[in-house]
Amino acid sequence: MITAVRRVAITGNQAVAHAVRMARTQVVAAYPITPQTSIVEEIAEFCAAGEMKAQFVQMESEHSSMSACIGASMTGARAFTATSSQGLALMHEMLHWATGARTPVVIADVNRSLAAPWTILTDQSDTMAQRDTGWMQLYGASNQEVFDSALLAFKVAEQVLLPAMVVLDAFVLSHCVEAVDLPSQELVDSFLPAREVPVRLDPADPHAFGGMMFPDCFMEQRFKIEQAMQIAREVIRVEAGAWKQLTGRELRPLHCYRTDDAEVVALCLGTAFGTLRAAVDTLRREGIRAGAMRMWQYRPFPIQELREAVRPGMHLGVIDRACSFGMGGPVGTEVKAALGSGARDRVYGFIAGLGGREIRPASAEGVFRQILAAKADPVGINWVEVRQ
Repeated sequence: MITAVRRVAITGNQAVAHAVRMARTQVVAAYPITPQTSIVEEIAEFCAAGEMKAQFVQMESEHSSMSACIGASMTGARAFTATSSQGLALMHEMLHWATGARTPVVIADVNRSLAAPWTILTDQSDTMAQRDTGWMQLYGASNQEVFDSALLAFKVAEQVLLPAMVVLDAFVLSHCVEAVDLPSQELVDSFLPAREVPVRLDPADPHAFGGMMFPDCFMEQRFKIEQAMQIAREVIRVEAGAWKQLTGRELRPLHCYRTDDAEVVALCLGTAFGTLRAAVDTLRREGIRAGAMRMWQYRPFPIQELREAVRPGMHLGVIDRACSFGMGGPVGTEVKAALGSGARDRVYGFIAGLGGREIRPASAEGVFRQILAAKADPVGINWVEVRQ
């Protein structure tokens, strides 16, 4: 294991920018939007100071930013952009294009609620709305994990030829300062070498890209995208293991806290995990066997890890910071599907923290207590602290 050479106090947005710089990213195309703007501002400063040899392009919109990244990636460049909320929604068309063109673009999305009404605060509606675009999605819970995830995203994306999304909660991570260990550039280079592309856009060696595909082969192309997403499961596991060997830091699809003997567990994505851990500790002091889980790898969905972690008889509350209107929480719905019919009466979907509303320790404790008191509905939506 090689230890970090520098520990710095930085925001989550700065952690992303440092990862993009150390990844030797070659093209950054971006458009500002709160609360991600400081990511690309930091990258622009790196480029202006000569600390990062990249082509920085300020575009006229997020749709154009993703278009530029796709084009750059097709020439063989390592490409990156960042956005939030309405910006990600505006990219929607090109997110599908990036996947279909098999371009390993990496994006950082700072989770922010979708309008209307207008807000700049966090929930996960923006990225959940893109879960079927074929992008890998990794949800950070600390600034260190955001930094590590961004480097891993480049490494995996370039092997499976699928784009990757690194996700961090607005303001809780994006603008809050934490200690982050930055490894040496030599270590990063050993983990993430220069990209090699056998076929690329090159005027000296013309190829056709993105042309019309008829029904005799279109479905096979989609089949191969799904195959690549399945292959990504193993590639993520292998590369996360390699990163742990280099740094001692672990990136796992599913993180568990005091779940070995738990009778009731709550699961979330992102920073709410800290609140869940605090609630678990409080309940444990009362003699309640509570536990918590956090999903870091949302796409590809960690089906096997989830099935291994959820023991027979365990009751599981899934806390979503998004709502699939008419169906409930998207993560909760997928957890139920992954666990199968035998667990559906023991899996409860909760929705909390929309529009930046704080998920407080008392709110988290209430999720556990509601399940234990048999007051949670395993079929419908359980809203946390909402005025009806």
